[in-house]
This record gives sequence, C-alpha cells and structure tokens, in this order.
Amino acid sequence: MSRDFDENGHLQGLLAAVALGDRAAFRTLYEASSARLFGFALRIVQRKELAEEALQEAFVSIWHAAPAYQVHLSAPLTWMAVIVRNKALDLRRRQRIGTEAGIDPDEADQLDELADTAAGPQERAQLSREAQLLAACMDRLAGRQRQAIGMAYLHELSHGEVASRLSLPLGTVKTWIRRGLERLRDCLERGGAA
Repeated sequence: MSRDFDENGHLQGLLAAVALGDRAAFRTLYEASSARLFGFALRIVQRKELAEEALQEAFVSIWHAAPAYQVHLSAPLTWMAVIVRNKALDLRRRQRIGTEAGIDPDEADQLDELADTAAGPQERAQLSREAQLLAACMDRLAGRQRQAIGMAYLHELSHGEVASRLSLPLGTVKTWIRRGLERLRDCLERGGAA
C-alpha cells in the first residue's frame, strides 16, 4: 500500500513539473508509466503497432493536458489511463471506419498525420469529467476490492500475483475483481449515479 502511495506521490510530482513545461520530468514520467499504459492500450486495440500509436498520441495529450490534472480527483495513473483509453478507442474507431469506407491503410495513415493530436479544451474537459466519474465509481468499491482492481489493471499484475500480495485465496481475488468490474461498468453506464 505504501509503495502505491509513494508511486502516486512521485507521479503527481512529475505531472506538476510537466505542467510547467519540464521536458526531463516528462521523459521520467514516460519511463515510469509507459509500460503499464502500453499494456492497457494493447488490451483495447489488440495490435502492437496500434497500441504504440495510441500511447504516443496519449503522451502528446498528457503533455498538453498536464496543467488540467487535479490531484484530488484521481490518481495520476488513473488519469493517464483515461487518456490512453480514449486514444486507443479513437484509433480502433478510425480503423473500423477506414475499413468500412474502403480507405487504403496508407492513405488513412497520411490523413492521421495531418490530424492535430493535442488535447483541445473540449477534450481536456471531457478527460477531466471521465477521470472524475471513474474516480467516483472507484470510490464506491470496497477498499480491498478497489485495491485488487488497481493492482490487476493499473499495475498489470495477474490475479495470482494480486492474491499473493494481498495474502488472499485466488478464488476470492477473482471474485472481487469480477464483481468490482461489474459494479464499475454499471456505475459508469449510469454516469456515476448511485
């Protein structure tokens, strides 16, 4: 638990420095979080090259949106994961639309290069709302259930590793995670309404 707290504090400090335009802090932030965020993107897009692209676009947005990050609304990794999720879903959507429209993949890549990947005011506001909603929904979970989900999805630990770290039976951890994800999905679909 204190390791997570230390990591959150470290990432919060890096994001604060990035918000001030510190390139070295940005590099350190990337090194500290990119592997986990890449794994998260890969689970969404299912292709390495698309996950790499989503991660790159996400970090451009993180650079621009860092001043909007609010410590009291979500953990740094949660906030960045929302950005990665949005970029990965956008890429998946663009791929599907391009395929349906019969656009040559090379032409689609050229069109994507022309797109502005920086988060605009509207996207930053949306990211903030989504981060707030995710944080509110996570807060509704029981503490150990929230911790198990965070370990599994933000720290990319297997269910067995989570069970070992929490000193709990594997079946219990799997049940907590499954039920917690169901509650999160329901909460997010209701827009955070109780």
